Order: sequence, then C-alpha cells, then structure tokens
Amino acid sequence: MEEDQSADGQGSGRYAPSPSGDLHLGNLRTALLAWLFARSSGRRFLMRIEDLDRARDAGAGARQLEDLVRLGIDWDGDPVLQSDRGADHKAAIARLAEAGLVYECSCTRRDILAAPSAPHAPPGAYPGTCRELSETERAAARERIAPREPALRLRAPEGVTQLAFDDLLLGPTVGDIDDFVLRRGDGTVAYNLAVVVDDAAMGVDQIVRGDDLAPSTPRQILLQRLLGVPSPPEVEYAHVPLVLGPTGARLAKRDGAVTLSELRDRGVSDAEVLSTLASSLGLAGAGERVTVERLLERFDPAALPREPWVWGGGSAD
Repeated sequence: MEEDQSADGQGSGRYAPSPSGDLHLGNLRTALLAWLFARSSGRRFLMRIEDLDRARDAGAGARQLEDLVRLGIDWDGDPVLQSDRGADHKAAIARLAEAGLVYECSCTRRDILAAPSAPHAPPGAYPGTCRELSETERAAARERIAPREPALRLRAPEGVTQLAFDDLLLGPTVGDIDDFVLRRGDGTVAYNLAVVVDDAAMGVDQIVRGDDLAPSTPRQILLQRLLGVPSPPEVEYAHVPLVLGPTGARLAKRDGAVTLSELRDRGVSDAEVLSTLASSLGLAGAGERVTVERLLERFDPAALPREPWVWGGGSAD
C-alpha cells in the first residue's frame, strides 16, 4: 500500500464527491459537516474527486470545487483524482488474490436475482454461484459472457456474514457482508475497494458521509482488515442524515432549484444558502447570516439532528 500522506500523524477527514453533476443542497450539507468534523477535531481536510465511473462522469468536478469555495469550505493540498490511483487499486486486488480471497464471477444481475438465496441471507446478497467453480467451469463461463470480462469478487472469510461498528451519529451499527464485487466486468474498480485503498493512502481516519452509505461500511471495514490498513477504532465514521425533497424522497434535480447556481439564478445568495444549511443543523437561527468560521465555533457533534432534513423547494429562507 502507498504510504500515508499524513506523515505528521495529524489525521485527516475528507469529502469525496462524484463528478456526475453539480452539488445539490444535500451534497453541500454533507460537505459542510465533513469540514466541521475535521476542523473541530484538529484534522486536515482533504478533497478527492471520485471519477472512476466514466459513464457517470459529467465533468462537474471543477464546478463542485468552486461551489465549496463559495460557501467558505477550504481543504489542504491539491484535490486527488481517484482515476489517477489505478496502480494502487490493482495492487490491492492482487494482494487479496495472492491470499486466495478473489474469484471470477460471470453472473448478471438477473442471474443473481433468479438464484436461490442462502438461508437467512439478506435480499440481494450474492448467493455464491461462482464461488466454488472448477477451472473448467470458469473457462466455460468466460466463454459464455465473451466479450464481456468476468467481475472479480471478494471471497469473504468463512462465517463472516455480518460486522458491527460504532458510528458517531448512528451509534452501534451492524451490516451484512457477502462476496461483494471488487472489480466490475467492464474493468472499473468497485467503490468499496477504491474508497478503502484511497482513504488509507491519504491518511484519512475520519469519514463523514451520507447515511445511505452506512450499509456498505461493514464491507469496507472487512477490506481494511484484510489489507492491513487502519480500521475502527483507529478510523471513525459519522453517517449524517440525508436531505429529502418535498415528497419525502431523497433530494434530486426534480425538486427544483437545489444547486448553488440554480438558487443564484433565483436571487438567492451563497451566504443565504450557507445560512439555511446552518439553520437545518441547529447551528444558526432562521435567516441568521453566518460564516463557516462562526459555525466551527458553535459546532458540537452531539447536538446534531439525527433525522433527515426536508427541503421544501423555492427560496433558501
């Protein structure tokens, strides 16, 4: 593994958006919280653009960084492009393969849904169809799906079907583990593998992100342990509540003006947006003008709301 970039032992938090579009209020709120968590704990704050999935890359990375600056969020060092880190991702998979923990999988999503599940397995869990195939059977499977390549899956250690961790906001949390994908059939490294390798290389020991990602955390902790990189309690997690749209569904573009540029077009300033985000977190009164430095003085993780914030659309009052 690559050496920890935080050589001073200070530790780091990070924000890691995908450049699939402009950041909406939910993304901005999570970024603000990640910055507050890191700065309030004396950590460095790092930025990583997670651009591995080329099909979803809309080239929005630069605009995303500009929007964060508009709110007053800064970071240490240059932003890291995940697509530049392929050598480390490949090396991590090779290390797992050398330990007998990787196998080829030719299953489609339809195959997985149609296959009988193991007893007590969670819905959608991989049933292990390709786990114990012979070399002859693997060769036949490769031929069947050509020219598509097989995916690579982690051979989860026997008996490891769940893993528990303590979350700063969710508290004790338990999640399921199956033989999850490490590299997709199109050659793209899977999120769970890339995020573990990259966080370790960047010296990240505090991960703040949306609580929709909490279910994937046990898989990542297992990978941390198998790769011999820091894991809880050396690494801490805080999964923050999402922002919902007026219908109660996760905030999306269909909910109207939800990005800084859209709100600006409607006459809403960046300062007003920051004020609204701060108010939603209990860090400012309604309409109070604040700065991120002022929010840092008030920040108390224990006092953060545990429920989603519903954005009603319209102005940012």
